[in-house]
Amino acid sequence: MRKITCALFLVSISVLSIWAAPQLGTLKTPSWAFPVTEANLPATPPEPAPAVPGSTRTYTRAAIDDTMNPPNWFPSENSPKPQIILHGHGDALACGACHLMTGSGHPESANVAGLPLGYLLRQLADFKSGARKDTSRMNDIAQALTDEEIRQAAEWMSGLKPQAWTKVVEAAMVPKTYVGGGRMRFVHPDGSMEPIGNRIITVPQDAGQARNRDPHSGFIAYVPVGSLAAGKALVENGGNGKTIACTTCHGDDLRGLADVPRLAGVHPIYLARQLYIFQNGERAGLGAQLMKKPVAQLKDADIISIAAYLGSLNP
Repeated sequence: MRKITCALFLVSISVLSIWAAPQLGTLKTPSWAFPVTEANLPATPPEPAPAVPGSTRTYTRAAIDDTMNPPNWFPSENSPKPQIILHGHGDALACGACHLMTGSGHPESANVAGLPLGYLLRQLADFKSGARKDTSRMNDIAQALTDEEIRQAAEWMSGLKPQAWTKVVEAAMVPKTYVGGGRMRFVHPDGSMEPIGNRIITVPQDAGQARNRDPHSGFIAYVPVGSLAAGKALVENGGNGKTIACTTCHGDDLRGLADVPRLAGVHPIYLARQLYIFQNGERAGLGAQLMKKPVAQLKDADIISIAAYLGSLNP
């Protein structure tokens, strides 16, 4: 009887393992696209007192890092700003903390400048309901926002003018990097280089200004050699049936069409994340349903190429 019980137990484990294996493989979340702050950060030289070129305002480091009251270095730009852009409450961080006061955002967040109002309202509603998942921040934030704050934030963001924010560079070798505070990737202080492999590596053009939340200091995205040409083919004609041409829905210039969002000039790693979570099913809702077929056959290299090409375009 013991032998039979043991055999049944082993069979049960085997069945569970067979069932679990594909489940574990379904969520593709490569670390370069889904950065997590590292536990052991390298020693870096002391930073000078925070200052942003062209701004007359001053902030302490603690004030800059306050996600409830982020710095507003250029108060006359993009004004008037709703209170929720400038100040948070409870689980609702101030929108300007992650998306900056231009809407361009850091690579770990979205570039929301000039996105269609209807699209922004729909995404915030999906975050609030959980149809779109971002457990690191946006689900809790959206649930804490009032309907009026959602409307005000979306109207303000949709009225912003997009700016060229990320310089996309093809490279076989890239600086060695680490993921620091805010899930942002920085160049390692040892100055070494490493093969890019099958990744997109995004770093600030000026690390100090990125830490200062300077809304005028952008990023460099290193992408594998050949990515731009491969991405252009996929984006414009679907790569001979591998996917659907992005221009079909997002407009010939890829700057959006009606309530369909702009893709041109968006952070490449943000775009890659979205393609992965469309595949994973973590991003649901009406718009996500329309993306299921275009992403179904995309491989890692395809996702990188599409994101690289779209990110290189003028917004």
